[in-house]
Amino acid sequence: MRFALILAVLVAPAFGQDRTPSHCIAIAAAEPTVMPAALSDGLEPDTVLIRYLDHASFAIVAADGTIAVTDYTGYLGTQDIVPDVVTMNIAHDTHWTSTPDPRIAHVLKGWGEGSDPASHWLDLGSMLVRNVTTDTRGPFGEDARKDGNSIFIFEVAGLCIGHLGHLHQIPSDAQYAAIGRLDVVMVPVDGGYTMRLEDMAGVVRHFRSSVVIPCTGSRPPRWTHS
Repeated sequence: MRFALILAVLVAPAFGQDRTPSHCIAIAAAEPTVMPAALSDGLEPDTVLIRYLDHASFAIVAADGTIAVTDYTGYLGTQDIVPDVVTMNIAHDTHWTSTPDPRIAHVLKGWGEGSDPASHWLDLGSMLVRNVTTDTRGPFGEDARKDGNSIFIFEVAGLCIGHLGHLHQIPSDAQYAAIGRLDVVMVPVDGGYTMRLEDMAGVVRHFRSSVVIPCTGSRPPRWTHS
């Protein structure tokens, strides 16, 4: 199933700094308006379109046509669309690909190289993309990987849109502060491969988001018998 949302708010005021500031961390904004839309529809100024693609992947489209895709696996449907930026998390192969389309200008990995955590603050003009890392674990709680997951935040049209990725832990106070306000949040709801539903519900309640979009954290194991 595929669906889309348009989320429209007034654009927050700009700040005179060299580095684009995060309005999600610093200020509040108006609540969004939600209405059905298709990816091919033209967007009014100060609006953003969110379209579900597959599993945990969503296309986020700004009014000027800038496209971001979350948890990119290489699949974008039947249209030949080249996003401006894609984000990935390595916890499962349903959240990343080792062979992204070489035409994509910005491929943001949610995990770091070596001992350094992933750190992204990408200003695309109409969209700011940044991340906050969290730890991951193995399928049965073993083999913890520090900073193995990233919560990516997309700041566009005055909205703060967050994708929790493959969240395995309740964020700390410092992580919550770094994430800031989330008007829209994509939440994995597999009930155990990421987090228990009651724990994930607590995370969602903390953000007090106006729009909560469930997605799949991971596919269950495939069982075979003879």
